[in-house]
Parts: sequence; structure tokens; C-alpha cells
Amino acid sequence: MPFVYHEDDGDLGDLSGRQVGIIGYSNLGRAMALNLRDSGVAAVIGARGENSRDQARAEGFETVSIEEAVRRSQIIFMLLPDEVMPEFYLELVSPHLKRGDMLVFGSAYNVAFGFIEAPAFVDVGLVAPRMLGAALRERFESGEGFCSFVAVGQDATGQAWPVLLALAKACGALRGGAVEVSFEQEAELDLFAQQVVLPMLQHVMVKAASLLVSRGYPPEAVVTELYLSGELGDYLHQAESTGLLPALHRASLTGQYGMFSRLDRFNDLKLERLMEVTLDEIHDGRFAQEWAKDVADGCRRLNGLLKNQKELELFELEQQVLDLLGRPGDSSL
Repeated sequence: MPFVYHEDDGDLGDLSGRQVGIIGYSNLGRAMALNLRDSGVAAVIGARGENSRDQARAEGFETVSIEEAVRRSQIIFMLLPDEVMPEFYLELVSPHLKRGDMLVFGSAYNVAFGFIEAPAFVDVGLVAPRMLGAALRERFESGEGFCSFVAVGQDATGQAWPVLLALAKACGALRGGAVEVSFEQEAELDLFAQQVVLPMLQHVMVKAASLLVSRGYPPEAVVTELYLSGELGDYLHQAESTGLLPALHRASLTGQYGMFSRLDRFNDLKLERLMEVTLDEIHDGRFAQEWAKDVADGCRRLNGLLKNQKELELFELEQQVLDLLGRPGDSSL
């Protein structure tokens, strides 16, 4: 059984005398920096873009170059996007690491798949929230907390765990429970959810909507019933607190009977095999290499895939329904 850490397992005193440098001030970096400050832990920001630096300054943080942030800090919190992190690490972070420093990552991806290799004289830790930056900031401010994964990949000083747990506590990452995993497990679990659970959900929604509309059900009612109503989100939110089965038990008896009596229809060996193939591609690094090639190619394949999705009839319909419901949608897509 993995060990789960809670608030009492972290002592902010273990951060005493240690400067924290936040490398990256976008989605996750901003939330972590604000949470640290609210916990009484000052952080210096090393941001990669002028917009990020301006925002950090406007929110009261000291901003310096990434190199300077690394030189001045003993805890270097790497919160850049996975696809750009190796280049920034190699050029701006690695040359300025000092003996006894701690490198902390918000995602294990680059370490797990060998794109970043830390020197033997530094500690290496992981504090990986299981949600997006905006949501974890809201959870911190409300006191609700959020779940996270934590790991120590290298303990050069013998003090990596106390320092890591102190940092996790200051970020709010212990409030909802922090599960101890390895770097490899965090990266592979994250990719598995992205490449199996989310694609299946997307596929089911598209196929279901297409079928229902073809049978004459009003398109506006179809997308509302399937997901825009928020009922599916309510189930998942309840499952977060009580578990999946108790959440499903909150459905009507008719709903419960329909759900469980038809469950075996979807027990498809082909689907199980697709899951296994996807996990194998993640575990042996084939996906990481495939994505690295596409990044080097300017994300040509990703852009093509996104274009194909945008052209699906469902999403044009979805936007129309959002307009009718008085919701703005997302104009950035």
C-alpha cells in the first residue's frame, strides 16, 4: 500500500533558511507561488516570458532571470511546461545548481523518461497536484485542499523527505492527502488517464450525440443531457468525496438498475487490449519519444489532430447550445 501523507507530516520549519525559486509563472507556477506566499514562505520567480514576469511583479513577487533564481535558491521548483522544460533546464538551470540544492518537479514526465538527469549532488523531489493550477488555487483559498502525488527520486543530503513534505505543506498539497509514488508511476498514471480515460469519454460522447441526433432527438437537448447540464460532473465530484460506487448509488433506482444491468455489454476484450497496448507504449517510452519528435516538428501532427476535432459537427452544435444557454464557451480554441 502506498503511504499517504497529511498536514501533520509536514513541518514548515524545515524550510527555514532556504530560498524557494519558482521556475515558470503560468498555470501551475502562479498557483504554487501564491499558495507558498499565503503559507508564509517567500519565493523568487524565474519566469521565461515578459508577460509572465509582468504578471508576477503585478502580484507582488520579486522576479529575476531563471539563472539568477537558481543561483539564489536552495529549492528550485521546476514548473515549466513539460515540452520546453529540458531545454531550459540544460541551458539555464543545470549550470547553476549547487551541492545540497533540491530540484522539485510538478510533473515527473521529463525525469521519468530521461529528458532531464539531475546531478548526483542535489536532492530530487516531486510535488504533483492532481488538478489544474486554477482549481488548486481555489481549493487552497477555500481550505478544501487537493490530492497530490509526492516522491523523492534522489536523496543526496539525507534530508530530502522532510524538506519535500514541508514544501508540499506550504503549497497546500498535503491538505487532501499526498500519495507516495515513484517518478515513473506518476508520469505513467498521468499519461494513462490522458490517453485512455479521456479519449474513451470523448469518443462515447461524440458517438452518442451522433446516434441520438440521427434518431430525431433535438440537438440542443442531446448535448445538454449528455454533459452540458453538469450531471456527469456532479457524479464525479461526489465520487471525489465518497468514492465511485456511493456516488452512483445516489442515482434513482431506475438509473441504478439501467446502469448496472447493462454494464456487462461494455465488457469488451478488445477495449481491454487497447488499454494494455496504450499502457505499454507509455511504460516503455515510445509515447514520450513520439511526442518529442512532434514537438521538434513544430507540433505538426498535434495541430492536424486538433483541426480534425474542431471540424466535428458536435462541437459546432455545442457552441450553439452554449450560446443559447448564455455561456461564453472558450474563444481561444
